[in-house]
Amino acid sequence: MTAYDDAVRRYFTAWNTTGAEDLAKAVAATFTENATYTDPLADVQGHDGIAAAIAGAHEQFPGFEFTLTGTPDGHHNLVRFTWDLVSSADGSAPAAGSDVALLAEDGRIRFVSGFLDRVPGA
Repeated sequence: MTAYDDAVRRYFTAWNTTGAEDLAKAVAATFTENATYTDPLADVQGHDGIAAAIAGAHEQFPGFEFTLTGTPDGHHNLVRFTWDLVSSADGSAPAAGSDVALLAEDGRIRFVSGFLDRVPGA
């Protein structure tokens, strides 16, 4: 497993974690303390901000899970990857996106720039 694969695996673990305590641990394992996450719907910083964005996604889409599509691609300390938001009830995937992340020397994520490629109702 490459450093890119490991970072992306931890990223999806964090985004699919529920419960405040477990989410805080997953975010800390995935992101640096001052990490930023920006997409068309969120612009947050730090563990608390990122955890709040993740919790908000779970509130908006209960019973859904973020899944990796394709293979992460990286160079230097950058990694890009694509994802679907999939319903555990019926397998539908109303949202999809692509993200680019900058990795710190310890393998955690310093920032994420996210793009929404498919959104519900669009």
